[in-house]
Amino acid sequence: QVLLVESGGGLVQAGDSLKLSCVASGRSFNTYAMAWFRRAPGKERQFVAAIRWSGGPTYYVDSVKGRYTISRDEAKNTVYLQMNSLKPEDTAVYYCAAGLPEHTLLGSPTGYDYWGQGAQVTVSS
Repeated sequence: QVLLVESGGGLVQAGDSLKLSCVASGRSFNTYAMAWFRRAPGKERQFVAAIRWSGGPTYYVDSVKGRYTISRDEAKNTVYLQMNSLKPEDTAVYYCAAGLPEHTLLGSPTGYDYWGQGAQVTVSS
């Protein structure tokens, strides 16, 4: 089992930046794929970004490319989502997720078996 605890959400103005953190604990999480998803009001959960805990390529939904960066700090057992140039349409509850790489489907919640509690990000115009 993997426990994911998120922090860093808040209220910011358009054009501002925010950094979300996801602290992982449990068994063998360093073998997992890590990702961020978000759910805006009235919409389904949407893929945002992904990275393997061991590193390697990163992946982003088109709407955040060039503005968001997913990264991880092995020593702190933490995955981050750096969000720059925020827009009102980025407003959503953001979720950290983890899953076995061989089970996950890029761009989909499929195979992500462990989820953080969610962090509210609100961007005002």
